[in-house]
Amino acid sequence: MTKPLNECIMPMYPTIQALDVNTLNAGEHKFWFAVATDAIGHPQTLPVRVFKGAKEGKRFVITAGVHGDEQNGILTAQRLARELVGKEIAGVVTIVPTVNLSGIARHSRDFHSAAPDSSSANLNRVFPGSPTGDDASRYANSLWENLLKPNADLAIDLHSQTSGSAYPLYAFADYRLEDAIRMARLINPDVILNDPGDPGILETVYNRAGIASITIEVGIGRYTDLEMVDRATRGVLNILKAYEVIAGTVDSAPTPCVEGNEIVSVRASQGGFVICHVELMDRVSEGQTLATQYNSFGDEVETYRSPIDGTVISHNVESVRAPGSLVVRLIR
Repeated sequence: MTKPLNECIMPMYPTIQALDVNTLNAGEHKFWFAVATDAIGHPQTLPVRVFKGAKEGKRFVITAGVHGDEQNGILTAQRLARELVGKEIAGVVTIVPTVNLSGIARHSRDFHSAAPDSSSANLNRVFPGSPTGDDASRYANSLWENLLKPNADLAIDLHSQTSGSAYPLYAFADYRLEDAIRMARLINPDVILNDPGDPGILETVYNRAGIASITIEVGIGRYTDLEMVDRATRGVLNILKAYEVIAGTVDSAPTPCVEGNEIVSVRASQGGFVICHVELMDRVSEGQTLATQYNSFGDEVETYRSPIDGTVISHNVESVRAPGSLVVRLIR
C-alpha cells in the first residue's frame, strides 16, 4: 500500500524542543527538533538521530550542513548513521545532518532570513547566538543551548569547501587540546591545520565550552564526491573505535598527512576566467606558476604565482572568478 503523501514528506517521529540524551533508553531514536519558527509561525524542524548504548561511554555530537552548499558533509553524516544501525554502542552518538535548512534548500552557503531588514548570514560565524538577536542568531542559540551543548562530550562538525572550489580531506584542530589533535589524526586526513579558532565558529564555541571539537572538510563544495564521503565516514568511525564507542580495530594512516600552522590564500586580482595549473596536495615553490587568468576575449591578463613554499590544499574548480575570489590556497 502506498504511503500517504504527508508520511513520505514528514515521517511521524516525535517533535522535541530540547534533548537530554541521558534520559533516553538504550537504542536508536529519531526526532524532529523544532529549532525555530519561520516568518509565518510554522516550526522549522531538523532531523536528529541518536544511537545510545546500554554501556557508559563518551557522548559524541556530529553535525553537518551548517553551510548549505557543503553537501558532502551532509552525505557523510547520513552515511555514518546508516553504518551505526544495529551496532553495539558504548555511550551516545547524536547526528544532526542538516543544520542550515534555509541554506540547503537554496544550495547556498548562508542562512537566509525572511525578515525584510535582514541579509543572509554565515551561520558558522554567529554561534552560540543570542535568544534576543536576529533570525540567524536566535536559530544558532536554540540549536546550541537545547541540542548541541547539553549532549556532547566530544564533537565533530562536517563541512566541505564552498561552491566553486575543492579541498582534500582536511581537518581543523586546536592543538592546545589533546582530544582535538587525537581526533583529527584518527580521521586519517590529507591535511590538518593547527587552528586556535575564530569567534562564532561552532568548533571554537565547543572548545571554549570545554567540549573538544574538530571540523572536517570533505572535498568539493556542492557537487557529490563519494570517494571523499567514504574516506570521511571511515575516519569518523575510526574515531568512534578509538574512543571505544563501537568495537573494531583502529586504522593507522596509510600515508603521512601534512600538518601546518599557516594558510596563505591567492585570490583573483580582477574578474575573469582562471585556469589552475596545480592539483590538490601538490608541493609548490615560491614563484611557481599556479594559475593563468583570461579576459572575455580569451586574452591572458594575469599569471598567479606562489608567494611561498607550501602545499596546495584548495583551488578553484569553476573558472569564473570575481575580484577577490579564491584561486589557490596553500598551507605551510
